[in-house]
Amino acid sequence: MAETGSGDAGENWERKVLEKVALAAIQEQRRARHWGIFFKLLLFIYLFALLFVGLGWFGKRDGLPGRLTALVDVRGVIAPGSPASAEAITTGLQEAFKDRRTRGVILRINSPGGSPVQAGYINDEIRRLRAKYPNIPVYAVVEDVSASGGYYVAVAADKIYVDKASIIGSIGVLMDGFGFTGAMEKLGVERRLLAAGENKGFLDPFSPLPPEQREYAQTMLNEIHQQFINIVRQGRGKRLKETPEIFSGLLWVGQKSIELGLADALGNVDYVAREVIQAEEIVDFTPRENIAERFAKRFGAAAAEALLRLTTYGNTVMR
Repeated sequence: MAETGSGDAGENWERKVLEKVALAAIQEQRRARHWGIFFKLLLFIYLFALLFVGLGWFGKRDGLPGRLTALVDVRGVIAPGSPASAEAITTGLQEAFKDRRTRGVILRINSPGGSPVQAGYINDEIRRLRAKYPNIPVYAVVEDVSASGGYYVAVAADKIYVDKASIIGSIGVLMDGFGFTGAMEKLGVERRLLAAGENKGFLDPFSPLPPEQREYAQTMLNEIHQQFINIVRQGRGKRLKETPEIFSGLLWVGQKSIELGLADALGNVDYVAREVIQAEEIVDFTPRENIAERFAKRFGAAAAEALLRLTTYGNTVMR
């Protein structure tokens, strides 16, 4: 009986040890599973936050109390599809004016110009918004340059602020290109241009430029130039000191542009927000491309190019 009791005690001890080992293993598995769930949840939250930021659903515009100065950038060449396109700038302006906290809007301009059509769209929208929101002033602040189309946009503002070394002006229109007829003659290259319509080859760089086409092109440029002049006169009014050179396409530094009435005063974005608008909180309303838009653009452009190659291969292209 003593041996039997001893055997039972040994079995109980082994069973208890096995139970402890099993329980410890189960607890370890549970801890590992809990930590795994925790880290997966953290990763999910991190990726979700990145997605929200990338899609532009989070922004610094929300939750700001009181008064603010709205900022919209006009940076680079003003052209369709560029960051300074009419679509981008007008979208930013509309959002800026709609915000109830906005006490003033600053157009921060650093542009050498671009499309007169795109600049005209922006100018028209600024004037429309000024009429719709008469209590919200618009100020143009020029950084390095506001020339040609950039100045076309600036004159829609209530006032234009510049740095003493900013470059202002270039009130003119140009159409440039190259002529290769002399080089073709030297190389023995023959130009074969077939067209229906006597002016379909208008300004073709590989053909001589007929006097009548030159005259017609100059007439178009003069018409657009006059539109530009009218916009500047309308925007600057009596402040503009007209001289024979003012609409000649010349450029002036900031201090001289103030003397000529092309600009109003010296000042940067912070100064205008703080001293003129008196709302130091600056919020950027410039539309920015998010991750999804950049991907869609690149994917769409690649797909369109591939489709174009398939559909135009071996066919006549109208342009």
